[in-house]
Amino acid sequence: MFKNYFKIAWRNLARHKAHTTINVAGLATGIAASLLIFIVVSYELSYDTFQTNYNSIYRIVTSSKHADGSVDYNPGVPCPAYDALKAIFPQIEKMVALNASSGNQFTVLGNNPNSDVAISKKFIEESHMIFTQPAYFDIFNAKWLTGNKESLSDPGNVIIDRSTAIKYFGDWKKAVGQFLKLDNTVLLQVSGIVEDMPANTDFPIKIFASYEAFKKYPDNFGYSAEWGSLSSNHQLYFMLPPNVTAESIQSGIKQFVKKHSRNTGRDERMMVLQPMKDFHFNMQYGALGDHSSSKTILLTLALIGVLIIIMASINFINLSTAQAIGRGTEVGIRKVLGSSRGQLIRQVMGETFLVVFFSLMLALGIARLVMPWLSNVASVPPGISLFTPASSLFLTAVLILVTLLSGAYPALIISGFKPALALKSKISVASMGGISLRRVLVVTQFAISQVLIIGTIVAVSQMNFVRNADLGFNKDAVLVLPSNSSSENLARRNPLKEQLLQNPNVISVSFASDEASSENNWASNFAFDNKEDAPFPVFSKYADEDYVQTFGLQIIAGRSYSASDTVKEYLINETLAKRLGLQYPKQAVGKNLRMGGGQWLPVVGVVKDFKVNSLHEEVKPLTIAARKDFYFTIAVKLRTQNLAQTTAQIQKLWEKTYPEYAYTSHFSDETIERFYRQETQLLLLYKIFAGIAIFISCLGLYGLVSYMAIQKTKEVGIRKVLGASISNIVLLFSREFTLLIAIAFLVAVPVGWYIMNGWLQNFVYRIDMGIGVFVLAIVASLTLAWITVGYRAVKAAIANPVKALRSE
Repeated sequence: MFKNYFKIAWRNLARHKAHTTINVAGLATGIAASLLIFIVVSYELSYDTFQTNYNSIYRIVTSSKHADGSVDYNPGVPCPAYDALKAIFPQIEKMVALNASSGNQFTVLGNNPNSDVAISKKFIEESHMIFTQPAYFDIFNAKWLTGNKESLSDPGNVIIDRSTAIKYFGDWKKAVGQFLKLDNTVLLQVSGIVEDMPANTDFPIKIFASYEAFKKYPDNFGYSAEWGSLSSNHQLYFMLPPNVTAESIQSGIKQFVKKHSRNTGRDERMMVLQPMKDFHFNMQYGALGDHSSSKTILLTLALIGVLIIIMASINFINLSTAQAIGRGTEVGIRKVLGSSRGQLIRQVMGETFLVVFFSLMLALGIARLVMPWLSNVASVPPGISLFTPASSLFLTAVLILVTLLSGAYPALIISGFKPALALKSKISVASMGGISLRRVLVVTQFAISQVLIIGTIVAVSQMNFVRNADLGFNKDAVLVLPSNSSSENLARRNPLKEQLLQNPNVISVSFASDEASSENNWASNFAFDNKEDAPFPVFSKYADEDYVQTFGLQIIAGRSYSASDTVKEYLINETLAKRLGLQYPKQAVGKNLRMGGGQWLPVVGVVKDFKVNSLHEEVKPLTIAARKDFYFTIAVKLRTQNLAQTTAQIQKLWEKTYPEYAYTSHFSDETIERFYRQETQLLLLYKIFAGIAIFISCLGLYGLVSYMAIQKTKEVGIRKVLGASISNIVLLFSREFTLLIAIAFLVAVPVGWYIMNGWLQNFVYRIDMGIGVFVLAIVASLTLAWITVGYRAVKAAIANPVKALRSE
């Protein structure tokens, strides 16, 4: 019986090649898109779930609420918190402190610790390095290739992973016992090798230096015994013991904070337990990995995947019901010969299963072809697998659900034909239950596609706004180089600057703590005008006297600070002046300002606001001052002509000046682009899925027009006999779908506005969703729909009316 069902199903599908092709194309596209979305979402949700202690690992994070109501969120804790918490919570046996470090240089000395660093191999590690304790490996997974955790008790030891060992020494088996020099200061010996961490982790650590080295060299790496000093790099993790609740620990920490947060300059400091399952999805605190994910975005992507599958199934329903009238005679004969309704339902469901199965096979081929580019549009590794147990289960579920969803209604319609009407070719709209359901389905399709079109237009507009926004400084052609602030290198700075300025393509040079817009945020309590501390913190940048010129900052009151090696004068921004209650910026000039518990120093000028961080955040109250021991970067403003040649000349000069350091550089606008990496990826996803939705919608519209053309065959014939033109006939079809698209638009507008307005809230500086966005969406939808329907409508309009009337 099943073999017979298969043969008949295959013949029916082969007989209606056009409809079968459209069905397979729509379903295959929808399934492929949904499969790729599933891979992205499931990958993001899998972060660190492989950790043995996943459900027991917690991080202690800090939030600081100021008197003005603002709140700062920080994943770090003060350095002394580790020892104090260990003493207060003896029941927590496994607790570890770590300090993340970035931009460090490792010089490979081999088996000779006295090797010449100038000629040795050097590597800059932008991230993936921490100072930590042996307990780290009691809490987090690690597969040891050689060595053991206890070696981290010695400040002179370091543990690296396999790939780093191969990069440094060529063979990981030769790495143990070899020497490295960290930042040309700390001599380290490799004492162990661990296997590389999986890609789906927020702990992609490759280098584990001893926490004792962090404490031994406080000036180099930022260790501070002060409770008031708080860095996001210094973090504390622990494993919750059995039979101990997180609530009990949190209660104890609350009392702990009250005791130790006095005289820190904060109004109210709180420490909170954060479970590991929240690390990857909490955008406020972030993670040690390269990105965090929003569960809202993942849910949106998953919903888009479901909607695309539904749209593809709607296509199948529309095309199958349009085709059903042509199968009236077949159904009538089957019923006369004794076929039951159940047999007919099984027959139609079998055909549906075949179409869905073929579509799924084609979808796998499409997905496999697209997989190499998936990492360009989503935060997944290039080698991520398409075939996993989870994806196999997903595809099985899709096969079953889409078969039921797509085949149920056509099966019920076809099996319900009355034999007498079917044999006389009397099947009509009335006998099939009208087209109201199909209208609803098409409205649903176009509502979904228009929501995606609205989302794409808004996302494109916002990202264009971001890229073209006035940042308050000139980011173009500013080359950022590293600058070591160690005492032995200070004497080289001025000669380097003079030589750089001799290059005709170099406009200006500045030594600074960081570039104008970056992810660095150094905050402190402060006081103004010889009064008590302000009710909010102030952020700081340190730079030489050429910083304003190099980044094109604008002084709107007073002047810039004078050349100095230490802080003697302050330049503040407009926001700080406003937050201090000053009506005019010039009122700040001449007033005194004190940072932390330091001395009172004059404010000599006010700079026009510039975007210190990304447009996700408000402009922070800021001070800028000179302080040579905080100069970690060199900003070089270049002329745009001969850019490649100039950068090569600068590299050669820099390497000559600092032969013991590895050269690395980037342009300031590249930093700004990194701020919006996830938004850029999301924008590309919106474009892709909007295109897929439009494609599927147009197929669905073609199905409806095909159905209408069959239903209106005689009507069209009569109209043509009575003198109707082709344009009149095309208009007959156009009125129907234009009304449906208009209804879909009315549904899509509030949904699209709600979703995209929520997305825009992630940006402090954002566009307004004016009426133009929605007008563009409806125009795009109508244009694409008219193009789609044009072919089928014109074909019906030019058909011979004699053939249409002869069937009566």
